[in-house]
Amino acid sequence: MKSIILLGDGMADEPIAELGGKTPLEVARTPFMDALASRGELGMARTVKPGFPPGSDVANMTVLGIDPGRYYTGRAPIEAMSIGVTLGEDDTAFRINLVSLAEGDEGLSMGDYSAGHISTAEARELISDLQGIVEGYPNIRVYPGVEYRHLMVINGYDCPDLRATPPHDITGKGIAPYLPSDPLLRELMEKSREMLRDHPVNVARRKAGKKEATSIWPWGHGKGMKVPTLEAEYGITGSMISAVDLLKGLGLLRGMEVINVPGATGWIDTDYEGKARAAVSSLSSRDLVFVHVEAPDESGHGGLLKEKIRAIEDFDEKVVGHVLRAMEEKGGPFRILCMPDHPTPIARKTHTAEPVPFAICSSSDQGRTGFAFSEKEAVRAGLFIEEGHTLLARLLART
Repeated sequence: MKSIILLGDGMADEPIAELGGKTPLEVARTPFMDALASRGELGMARTVKPGFPPGSDVANMTVLGIDPGRYYTGRAPIEAMSIGVTLGEDDTAFRINLVSLAEGDEGLSMGDYSAGHISTAEARELISDLQGIVEGYPNIRVYPGVEYRHLMVINGYDCPDLRATPPHDITGKGIAPYLPSDPLLRELMEKSREMLRDHPVNVARRKAGKKEATSIWPWGHGKGMKVPTLEAEYGITGSMISAVDLLKGLGLLRGMEVINVPGATGWIDTDYEGKARAAVSSLSSRDLVFVHVEAPDESGHGGLLKEKIRAIEDFDEKVVGHVLRAMEEKGGPFRILCMPDHPTPIARKTHTAEPVPFAICSSSDQGRTGFAFSEKEAVRAGLFIEEGHTLLARLLART
């Protein structure tokens, strides 16, 4: 039996007046997710444990069957795994975004948490030059990641009550109340602004009318993390397909093969079908595959309603539909879990901790419940999973 997890990051939402009180999932054309909901098991699951931040780290740990209450230490240590950075016992890892800060009458505000989705090539040039800043701090190292997402590691860091806000939570807001509480981090941010102000990469972006990377923004700090592998816990092998370091890091922590798909960008221009083809191919040698698509989440953070609906429809047609058709053509038994990790409401432009819809469908399921895949329909179905990390065992146990 082959098992498949298809995850549209941030697909869940809240009712929107512009959509007649419906959510993007309700108005989007999703015949393949609807088919899974109708044929199999539909319900709601809590992926963000009470007391934990509603981030993609906590939510996707949960989907991968990891109880955050036992294992979570922070987001950055997971991304360190993906980049290939081994954290020592005295190391603290930070995610550093390249962001665009906007000047206003009341000071600086968060113009764009992704610096206009800066390219990986441009970002690597900026992070390389950022090395010159941290050379004066022998206990600090920086590492390039993908697009606007990068890593900083501080050895011997001691700030137990550190407050550091995710930049995507404060889009359009003044940054003063949300700056990191540690003076060292604020000092590094100030130095980065000086270095980036007239950097050739930003000069070129300015001339092209693109948003500039005007500062680093540290957040998501934590110590090294260890979790049981899929093989140790379930006796299965797995593969992870994603464009973002966070999911790749989670895959590596779970002992999964990370498959890098050319053209996978984390935005609405990603190669959806390339991911789907890679997923089906990986199942020739692996027991489980996890396909992560970031585009709905990025659209939600940007407050981009049309783009979010498009991303959901593309995910349904080019990932869910492709995988479902290919697996049915192969003829072997399989199970699919399809879901978001958390809501990213258009109106809020950030994550919330509300439960999300999920559908589990086996190749042997032939039921016709009439349910469609949406938040409202999943509530109507009447199934609620409080401990979301048990969903993986539920997927693997279905026959």
